[in-house]
Amino acid sequence: MNANGDIHLTRHGAAAFLTLNRPTKRNALSLAMWDAIPGLLTEAAKSPGVRALVVRGEGGVFAAGADIAEFEAVYATPDAAMDNHRRMQAALAALESFPLPSIAMIEGACVGGGCGLALCCDLRFASATARFGITPAKLGLAYGIADTRRLVQTVGLSAAKDILFSGRLMDAAEAQRLQLVDRVFSEDALEGEISAYIDALARASSFSAKATKAVLARLQGGQSEDDDWSRALFASAFSGADFKEGFEAFRQKRSPRFE
Repeated sequence: MNANGDIHLTRHGAAAFLTLNRPTKRNALSLAMWDAIPGLLTEAAKSPGVRALVVRGEGGVFAAGADIAEFEAVYATPDAAMDNHRRMQAALAALESFPLPSIAMIEGACVGGGCGLALCCDLRFASATARFGITPAKLGLAYGIADTRRLVQTVGLSAAKDILFSGRLMDAAEAQRLQLVDRVFSEDALEGEISAYIDALARASSFSAKATKAVLARLQGGQSEDDDWSRALFASAFSGADFKEGFEAFRQKRSPRFE
């Protein structure tokens, strides 16, 4: 499934790769690409054996933002602008709620909508030459609640103010200091490090990963105490195949072999 080849889903081992494929446009995100994302993520989530999702861009660039060629049409009227916003938010929400761990593999520019996409991933691994920015202040635009929430939850309120007020670009080292990025590697090492991390996830319990993401989503939504849902989730683990294998492996002093 793809959007005229500009975005596609592939599978390598235990990982599904959602790839932005417009390198001549620095992987600028068109409306067609935003529209394709929810369906591609549904396909990835249903693929047997997938343990994680990697979001990346072709050509040494993650994504330079929205497609400037569409600006005139997208911002022609308030209704057109709101339609664009709804379609983007549907894609971002689908990525944020993806049930398995997701990693943004960031090279080059990660700006505007590209940075918004990366913030919807659970983790962000970047090359040392990556550059980051969120730029509504340079366009005279407002940043919405959902997008701002993701930024604040990642870097904190004060850093989010700086990033949004200034619209400035930052390098990977500063992005890591602000916790916008989790890990930084050399350009040559980035892909291999992500592959190694995926291998580690593949050896761990997929049930635990899905349960953790579900619990974290509740915490991010403001829930702070257990309820019937969380207690049922906790209790269900003890009758699950993963716990049985994990417990038996612990007893036998061997590594677990989760299905």
